Amino acid sequence: MALQLIKIHPDDNVAIALVDLKANQSLTFEGQDLTLKSDVQAKHKIALHDFSKGDSIFMYGVLVGTAASPIKIGEALTTENVVHNSSTATKKLKEVSWEAPDITDWKAKTFNGFHRADGQVGTQNVWLFFPLVFCENRNIQQLKEVFEKELYTEDVSSHRMQLRNLISGNAEAAVSTPIKKKPVFENIEVKFITHQGGCGGIRQDSELLAKLLAGYVNNPNVAGATVLSLGCQNLQIQIFKDALEAMNPNMKKPVLIYEQQQMGTIDNMLSTIIQDSFVEIKKANDNLRKPAPLSKLKIGLECGGSDGFSGISANPTLGRVSDILSALGGSPILSEFPELCGVEQELMDRCVDHEKADKFITLMKAYEKSAIDAGSGFDMNPSPGNIKDGLITDAMKSAGAAKKGGTSPVADVKDYGEYVTEPGLNLLCTPGNDVESTTGLVGSGANIVLFTTGLGTPTGNPIAPVIKVSSNTKLAEEMSDIIDFDTGPVVRGEKSIEEMGDELMEFIIQVASGEKSAKADLLGQDDFIPWKRGVSL
Repeated sequence: MALQLIKIHPDDNVAIALVDLKANQSLTFEGQDLTLKSDVQAKHKIALHDFSKGDSIFMYGVLVGTAASPIKIGEALTTENVVHNSSTATKKLKEVSWEAPDITDWKAKTFNGFHRADGQVGTQNVWLFFPLVFCENRNIQQLKEVFEKELYTEDVSSHRMQLRNLISGNAEAAVSTPIKKKPVFENIEVKFITHQGGCGGIRQDSELLAKLLAGYVNNPNVAGATVLSLGCQNLQIQIFKDALEAMNPNMKKPVLIYEQQQMGTIDNMLSTIIQDSFVEIKKANDNLRKPAPLSKLKIGLECGGSDGFSGISANPTLGRVSDILSALGGSPILSEFPELCGVEQELMDRCVDHEKADKFITLMKAYEKSAIDAGSGFDMNPSPGNIKDGLITDAMKSAGAAKKGGTSPVADVKDYGEYVTEPGLNLLCTPGNDVESTTGLVGSGANIVLFTTGLGTPTGNPIAPVIKVSSNTKLAEEMSDIIDFDTGPVVRGEKSIEEMGDELMEFIIQVASGEKSAKADLLGQDDFIPWKRGVSL
């Protein structure tokens, strides 16, 4: 018989249902006979003993909640009988101790990437267009239309063909094969991002946006950039240049900057931009993929649309990848600080020194305070979808989310907009919001993002592949157009975390080498939302 329940840590006093269970159903778990007091859906939690009001609830070996009312053994945990609670941390208590995984089979492996003058290696080769201020969004859109139609020629989707046939009165042929033509350049992609920042907010928001955009230019996946400025905005050209200089004083990439208020008509400006940019794009197309060690990978670790299986299959699989990469000298990056609530002590103890630990807890406390001051809090982080699928408290969600970071030492701690330079696991302060966090990971240097999901989300990025890793096979089958990799075999007991992680590493190498494309890239899911340091959970 297939497993029906699983307990993650020996100290846990609740178990996770692996299948749907019915009230009054009897089963034996860890030598104990249980009779279920209520229906329990797969992914939800079951009490392994009687709880009185105020008793602590543990999962993953950490505090994840408190009983809001008495809970009987065999009863399901719900938002009615459990409230958020987590342990507190103030300082690093232990020295780092880590047994790295065996990387013998990975040391000699390489990926084929785009080598940059500063030593970084990209998994993509992108020419990027972006504005310093939202006033230039329309001009970016016009350039997007021109370049995409001419460089890639017309790509008529099946939905456009459907409408075209309906307009012509040929309804029976409403769905047709998409029309695709060969692109002009084989080795360069042209991408465009817009945003709503750069002016009108507080100056700190513009300065943070400058750092983020500088990070996108500095990201090894970018060959060069075309930047549009209006002229009078908060995010002045010099602020952007200063951010770029501070991030990489030896920047060798071409960065073309245009200021509309100094160039006369829009037509004159766009004509100049098109001519100059085409010359540089043509040069960038000459850059070919070459072998690079896996240590050149900086992999963002992200989750979204999480479910009750995320913390037992998909996230630990990323943890295995993170540990392998850390041991190889690469840089995994763990983000989403609201979803590290309750595991602060473990992460502080894993920091390589007290300075890094202090920076982490300072950022965490400042973020949580800003949430509380706005009338919210980390306890409000779980979404309705999270709760529906078993993640009923933020600490419960966080304990599983933190598994993406594996067990390796924390080499460095970065605030949003700061660029990752240290090999080993890095912690990056971002919100839990999927796109804001993914946007920040790539701005901090991630050349690939691993994104776990239990419910499904199409999030992508303009310059970095976002690989979707499902926690369960049902999702992988039902949303096959957005899921790249399925860790469902872990839930079924068919594969170990180690086996699953090794398979994912092989898949990452293929994507990094351009042999396979992430589904988000195939869908053109180019999401870019900067985080304003107002509250965003």
